[in-house]
Amino acid sequence: MNIFSDFETRIKSTLETLDLIKEKRGEVDFGRITVEPPRDPSHGDVATNAAMVLSKPLGTNPRALADIIATALKGDGDISEVSVAGPGFINIRLSTSYWQRLLATMIELGTSFGRSQIGAGHKANVEYVSANPTGPMHVGHCRGAVVGDALANLMQFAGYDVTKEYYINDAGGQIDVLARSVFLRYREALGEDIGAIPEGLYPGDYLVPVGQELAAEYGPRLHNMSEEDWLPLVKDKAIDAMMAMIRSDLEALNVHHDVFFSERTLHANGAQRIRQAINDLTFKGHVYRGTLPPPKGQLPEDWEDREQTLFRSTEVGDDIDRPLIKSDGSYTYFAADVAYFKDKFDRGYDEMIYVLGADHGGYVKRLEAVARGVSEGKAKLTVLLCQLVKLYRNGEPVKMSKRSGDFVTLREVVDEVGRDSVRFMMLYRKSSEPLDFDFAKVTEQSKDNPVFYVQYAHARCMSVLRQAKEAFADLDPSVADLARSTALINDPNELQIVAKLAEYPRVVEAAAIAQEPHRLAFYLYDLASSFHAHWNKGKEQPELRFVNDKNRELSVARLGLVHAVASVLKSGLAITGTAAPEEMR
Repeated sequence: MNIFSDFETRIKSTLETLDLIKEKRGEVDFGRITVEPPRDPSHGDVATNAAMVLSKPLGTNPRALADIIATALKGDGDISEVSVAGPGFINIRLSTSYWQRLLATMIELGTSFGRSQIGAGHKANVEYVSANPTGPMHVGHCRGAVVGDALANLMQFAGYDVTKEYYINDAGGQIDVLARSVFLRYREALGEDIGAIPEGLYPGDYLVPVGQELAAEYGPRLHNMSEEDWLPLVKDKAIDAMMAMIRSDLEALNVHHDVFFSERTLHANGAQRIRQAINDLTFKGHVYRGTLPPPKGQLPEDWEDREQTLFRSTEVGDDIDRPLIKSDGSYTYFAADVAYFKDKFDRGYDEMIYVLGADHGGYVKRLEAVARGVSEGKAKLTVLLCQLVKLYRNGEPVKMSKRSGDFVTLREVVDEVGRDSVRFMMLYRKSSEPLDFDFAKVTEQSKDNPVFYVQYAHARCMSVLRQAKEAFADLDPSVADLARSTALINDPNELQIVAKLAEYPRVVEAAAIAQEPHRLAFYLYDLASSFHAHWNKGKEQPELRFVNDKNRELSVARLGLVHAVASVLKSGLAITGTAAPEEMR
């Protein structure tokens, strides 16, 4: 239950009863009315701008209109106080009984509290990671993996029908380089001294086992073949080995995809699917024969000084038109992007999200143009760019990995600090901003370590429930028992926690709509902070403790509050892909 949506509906219903609204109802638009938390919590529980946005079409002073609306709202039994601030903001304080009933609902719903249906009817595809299958995943892939996975979880929780997808870039020139690099390791496995790895090949030791497997399977036979014959065999082996490594790395990070889409399938059967995609664009009037002027600065790889087949992408939002076919008759990388998007659109997705690294900023407009051209505006495409992650240890930059040759691997980071620390901290900053990741700070047990602080709040909730069993040996309240007891929750500090819990549905919906999962991580930290603060007050004021062995009924009521806090923490942590421990040592 989203209390802000609830009171938006109530406020609009109240507005409909006002005479000055009735007189000009056809001229008044309620669409700009918002209901949200006040900037200063001391002003109330919810606030609305209704008077501010309606005063002009109604031809009245916003402050005077706010007074009229405030008077009308006082008739709502769930509102204890209404005040007008500034030029016409209306602040509303809710009744204790309202919070008590809402807490009962939270207890009954458990980890389902906060679920939304704002995405109902929308089929979304979230493509993330999609690293080239040429080696182990590095820490740069890590952030996109976590952001994409958490966003997909968040959208599912908000009612979207979501598919998590990985696009395997297994058709480009980098795969030939990979195969030749593996073949070198194969020769090494046969006993040949290969010397230093030639420039242009992949130097990492992770290819040694692949070469050894080839030697065990084929013996010297590959060595006696021409490159034309051994290259496809080695290529298949190398891709399978790299994808197995990548899947293992993703598993270590608790990242799971529903679909692994191979780029090579687009090029199969004479690139039939790419050809069909271009034909479709041609039929829609988006393809023509023409020449492109040389772009400013460094020439891109796909620019050719000749007449060629072009996508008229400037008519659908791009900066320049894009070539689809190379001079040798093969298709450009961009043509494969067109075919891939068409495949998604044909699978029924009306929303496609690409989570890419910051170095892919130049792809945004061209991909958006593809979406408009292929779907004719029927599908939405969003590109989320994840900025760089800088690794530190006690403030000092972390050196490169020996295993990979030139970067720190994702697995090394996960193995050192644990996947929960990695996942939560990758979300604890907006993905469009750079992130500093310090190995020492993400493992320290303090309030300054967000993942510890949030997980500790959940563990502390579980500890309170165990303490209650010790205080009352026969105590085993059901969820229904806890929900029925909420009338005893009336301490202002306890009600503040209920109010913080009540923000959860709004956070879920706003984060899903904005496609910003970091909002959830921030909220969980704030909720944990509220819970820890109240727990600490209980040390100084025994009457505030969650378990009072002198008052069984009050203890049961407060256990209901603890149950609700634990449920929201567990729910939110699950969306981030982070565990909710019952104990922490």
